[in-house]
Amino acid sequence: MYLAVKGAEQKNPQHRESLAQAAMLTPTSGFFFTSPFRSLSTQGCFAKIAQPAVDGEDLQGQFQQTIQQAFAQARAAGIKSPILCGALPFDTRQPSALFIPEKTQWFKREAFMAGMEPDAGVLPEIVHQVELPEQQQFIQMVTEAVQATAGEQLDKVVLSRLLEIETREPIDCQALMACIIAQNPNSFHFHVPLEQGSLVGASPELLLRKSGNQFHSNPLAGSAPRENDPLRDRQASQRLLASNKDRYEHQIVTEGMHQVLAKRCSHLHIPASPELLSTTTLWHLSTPIDGEVADPAENALSLACLLHPTPALCGTPTLTARDLIKQLEPFDRGLFGGIVGWCDSEGNGEWVVTIRCGTVNANQVRLFAGAGIVKDSSPQSEWLETGTKLSTILRAFGLNQG
Repeated sequence: MYLAVKGAEQKNPQHRESLAQAAMLTPTSGFFFTSPFRSLSTQGCFAKIAQPAVDGEDLQGQFQQTIQQAFAQARAAGIKSPILCGALPFDTRQPSALFIPEKTQWFKREAFMAGMEPDAGVLPEIVHQVELPEQQQFIQMVTEAVQATAGEQLDKVVLSRLLEIETREPIDCQALMACIIAQNPNSFHFHVPLEQGSLVGASPELLLRKSGNQFHSNPLAGSAPRENDPLRDRQASQRLLASNKDRYEHQIVTEGMHQVLAKRCSHLHIPASPELLSTTTLWHLSTPIDGEVADPAENALSLACLLHPTPALCGTPTLTARDLIKQLEPFDRGLFGGIVGWCDSEGNGEWVVTIRCGTVNANQVRLFAGAGIVKDSSPQSEWLETGTKLSTILRAFGLNQG
């Protein structure tokens, strides 16, 4: 095991029970997801769902019907409270990576984090890494995107890059998860089993959480690197908060979300100005959104599909931005830039955006990072920003990006 419980001397019986449950968790046994609200770990697979979610926001559409049929089959097979979990790709026309597990264990993240200790073992040595695209091509991509946003057809587009890594020996995914969690304690941690390998990460961004008829979202757009010196770090956060370029990028996101959510809500509150949210490496502009659905039949995934991909992951207008991404990026994003999470048969659930993440398959690792491009973007700054984001996962391998 790479996660061990400490503090056995705790006297509170409930706390000891929570720690004992945390000790039994295996983050790589199936789907694993931590949140400050509800966290879960699964075992087994009752049914896989590869149906594309292109019509996922339509409660009467093929995707939603497929999910409801799978829930009904699970209940008929004796799974009393089935859940659906996994990931959707950036392009929802592609197959989904969802499944209904045989068993689900819910736990409290604070108890899990309090009882977690990374193993002292060393992850395999990295023997080769390739940037895709390389710096000059990425800068050219951003330059073309900035030119596109100068016209009337496009307000924003999100461009990304990959880091492909080869290690000397196969990676122990559980050791990697322990490192990712330790390095990013306040993020949404996830492990998604795939046909080949796993999708792992620590996302800072909540796309959609739904409980009953209430829902919440917390889009992030506009970021700046953290500083080691407290004074310089505070100055960096205030510069971000005052940045016209970053506030414009963020406003595009919140306005886009308002446009799609308003027609499905009886109540919707989106603050007029963003606030600051920090991770271990970055400051972000953040806007907490809350609302109430007009139709009780709405579920967490129908709302998530309504929002996905947001301007924070794709751009706006969505179709124009998606077409430009396909034209400029020299790879298929797949699950990168998609969403990961869960929902139950009652419509509750939580979905986060698939960023600060990577795929792991034996000794092959692929990491992903993106940046929002608007008319005032600097190509060199966007290269540095994506490098900072990649460093979040790189540090899980004991490396810093040069």
